[in-house]
Amino acid sequence: MKTTLEIPDAIFRRAKSLAAERGIPFRALVSEAVVDKLQAENGRGKPWMAAFGRLRHLRRETARINRRIEREFEQIEPEDRR
Repeated sequence: MKTTLEIPDAIFRRAKSLAAERGIPFRALVSEAVVDKLQAENGRGKPWMAAFGRLRHLRRETARINRRIEREFEQIEPEDRR
Protein backbone atom coordinates (compact mmCIF):
# COMPACT_ATOMS: atom_id res chain seq x y z
CA MET A 1 0.00 0.00 0.00
CA LYS A 2 1.27 3.46 -0.77
CA THR A 3 0.85 6.32 1.66
CA THR A 4 2.23 9.77 2.35
CA LEU A 5 4.06 10.52 5.58
CA GLU A 6 5.32 13.73 7.09
CA ILE A 7 8.70 13.06 8.69
CA PRO A 8 10.80 15.81 10.26
CA ASP A 9 13.84 16.62 8.10
CA ALA A 10 16.42 15.59 10.70
CA ILE A 11 14.77 12.19 11.25
CA PHE A 12 14.37 11.66 7.52
CA ARG A 13 18.07 12.35 6.90
CA ARG A 14 19.14 9.97 9.68
CA ALA A 15 16.78 7.24 8.46
CA LYS A 16 17.82 7.68 4.82
CA SER A 17 21.47 7.50 5.87
CA LEU A 18 20.88 4.35 7.93
CA ALA A 19 19.05 2.69 5.05
CA ALA A 20 21.98 3.50 2.75
CA GLU A 21 24.50 2.14 5.29
CA ARG A 22 22.50 -1.09 5.52
CA GLY A 23 22.07 -1.28 1.77
CA ILE A 24 18.28 -1.42 1.88
CA PRO A 25 15.64 0.86 0.38
CA PHE A 26 14.24 3.61 2.59
CA ARG A 27 10.77 2.03 2.37
CA ALA A 28 12.17 -1.24 3.77
CA LEU A 29 13.67 0.61 6.73
CA VAL A 30 10.36 2.37 7.42
CA SER A 31 8.44 -0.90 7.18
CA GLU A 32 10.92 -2.57 9.55
CA ALA A 33 10.60 0.33 12.01
CA VAL A 34 6.79 0.08 11.98
CA VAL A 35 6.91 -3.69 12.56
CA ASP A 36 9.37 -3.21 15.46
CA LYS A 37 7.13 -0.58 17.03
CA LEU A 38 4.03 -2.76 16.71
CA GLN A 39 5.83 -5.72 18.27
CA ALA A 40 7.09 -3.55 21.12
CA GLU A 41 3.53 -2.40 21.80
CA ASN A 42 2.50 -6.05 22.16
CA GLY A 43 5.42 -6.80 24.48
CA ARG A 44 7.01 -9.13 21.96
CA GLY A 45 9.50 -6.61 20.68
CA LYS A 46 11.74 -6.84 23.74
CA PRO A 47 13.36 -10.27 23.84
CA TRP A 48 15.14 -9.45 27.09
CA MET A 49 11.74 -9.17 28.77
CA ALA A 50 11.23 -12.92 28.35
CA ALA A 51 13.93 -13.55 30.94
CA PHE A 52 12.89 -10.74 33.28
CA GLY A 53 12.30 -12.08 36.74
CA ARG A 54 13.53 -15.59 36.08
CA LEU A 55 16.43 -15.17 38.48
CA ARG A 56 14.16 -14.08 41.31
CA HIS A 57 14.81 -17.39 43.07
CA LEU A 58 18.45 -16.33 43.53
CA ARG A 59 17.51 -13.26 45.55
CA ARG A 60 18.00 -15.02 48.92
CA GLU A 61 21.29 -16.53 47.82
CA THR A 62 22.54 -13.14 46.66
CA ALA A 63 21.56 -11.58 50.00
CA ARG A 64 23.38 -14.39 51.86
CA ILE A 65 26.54 -13.84 49.81
CA ASN A 66 26.36 -10.07 50.34
CA ARG A 67 26.05 -10.54 54.13
CA ARG A 68 29.08 -12.83 54.15
CA ILE A 69 31.11 -10.31 52.14
CA GLU A 70 30.09 -7.54 54.55
CA ARG A 71 31.18 -9.64 57.56
CA GLU A 72 34.54 -10.36 55.95
CA PHE A 73 35.19 -6.71 55.21
CA GLU A 74 34.21 -5.70 58.74
CA GLN A 75 37.00 -7.83 60.20
CA ILE A 76 40.23 -6.01 60.90
CA GLU A 77 43.37 -7.91 60.01
CA PRO A 78 46.09 -8.04 62.74
CA GLU A 79 48.56 -6.09 60.60
CA ASP A 80 45.99 -3.30 60.12
CA ARG A 81 45.39 -2.78 63.87
CA ARG A 82 48.50 -0.67 64.39
